Amino acid sequence: MSEPVSIPVVVVLGPTAVGKTDMAIRLAEELRGEIVSADSRLIYRGMDIGTAKPTPSQRKRIPHHLIDVADPQTPWSLAEYITATKQVLREIDVRGRLPLLVGGTGQYLTALLEGWVPPGKDETLRRELEKIADDEGPQALHDRLQEIDPESAERIDYRNVRRVVRALEIYHASGLPPSQVRKKEPSGLFDLRIGLHMPRKELYARIDTRIDAMMEAGLVDEVRGLLARGVSPEIPAMSAIGYRQIVRFLKGEISEEEAVTEIRRATRQFVRRQANWFKPDDARIHWFDVRPGVGDEILAEIRSWLEGLRGAV
Repeated sequence: MSEPVSIPVVVVLGPTAVGKTDMAIRLAEELRGEIVSADSRLIYRGMDIGTAKPTPSQRKRIPHHLIDVADPQTPWSLAEYITATKQVLREIDVRGRLPLLVGGTGQYLTALLEGWVPPGKDETLRRELEKIADDEGPQALHDRLQEIDPESAERIDYRNVRRVVRALEIYHASGLPPSQVRKKEPSGLFDLRIGLHMPRKELYARIDTRIDAMMEAGLVDEVRGLLARGVSPEIPAMSAIGYRQIVRFLKGEISEEEAVTEIRRATRQFVRRQANWFKPDDARIHWFDVRPGVGDEILAEIRSWLEGLRGAV
């Protein structure tokens, strides 16, 4: 017998810059909700502009969770994210409010909603792999992952040594490519997945506008400040799109114009990777085209779903 549903959750997902934050805030205001971030970069303090973090005024309108909960030097694992998110969802549910899980990090959302159980750690192996990265360079370690699991290698940037090490650790523990290791347990959640869609050309135009706004808002100064605080450019958090390109600019490796061009290119590539997690033909996702009036349609969909839950009790 399956575990009884315990917590209803509305999920707002979709590619970067599609408008998830604004939509989630409107839904939360209408439905007595609270927003829980499903973005792997929003957890880090001091990384505000480049991550398009909700503004202070937006966060005053609606409670937001799992934002600014860690220093960049202390990366969170997937297991830590799942544990923290489940706790927050329970607390919101106890308050009688509706949790809205919002973000574009496909691995976080999928792991949480499908009940992934991350394999245990092997500290000895981890130190050996980290030494390889130190001695031979991150690319050498990533090449090993490419050999055993091209799918995971495609998703993981070679500079993100922590994630490459974790993928190899999973392989050695299970004997299977990390992309195929999916031990699961009941998630304890009952979710309605709302996907926001926009024609690619229009989305790219919004991305370009957002990047320009980030530069004008002081992204270069934000990255310069992180480095001045002693945040290493080599840590996983600084591999985020925008940050690694601005670091190269500050090092004199590329011009500011070239950095912006690289940010645009990398963001487009990221959108294509997101599509691997959020597929148009996924029957579990209720897709809506972003256009005037779509918020009313989404509200109606959610209210109907909530009514169905109440009727099933």
